[in-house]
Amino acid sequence: MHAAELIKPSARLLPAPLTSVYRCYTIIGVIKTFQHKGLAAFFEKGSKAGIRPDHASKLARQLRRLDEAASPSDMNIPGWRMHPLSGALAGHYAVWVSGNWRLTFAFEGAHAVLVDYQDYH
Repeated sequence: MHAAELIKPSARLLPAPLTSVYRCYTIIGVIKTFQHKGLAAFFEKGSKAGIRPDHASKLARQLRRLDEAASPSDMNIPGWRMHPLSGALAGHYAVWVSGNWRLTFAFEGAHAVLVDYQDYH
């Protein structure tokens, strides 16, 4: 047998017929307004100039989650210590960042507003 006889051309593989339809959605962000300019710059541009650099990774996770949240309860993640605020900030919520630092926000309808980064207590 010659080598050419051992090597047979294989059947050409055709792409499988389309069996699924994939839909792409654009998710419009939930965060509409910021109280803290440094936090807004961090969220929009990645600038750490207005925040504590050691808080950047946690704030990034929290802001990403807030921007996808449908309600305040979506921010109730174990370890974030979410709680409603009272007094002058009634209607606002806070999640723990580190030490006395909190990310605070309110919801108007389906949008997060007045998002702030505060050292309080």
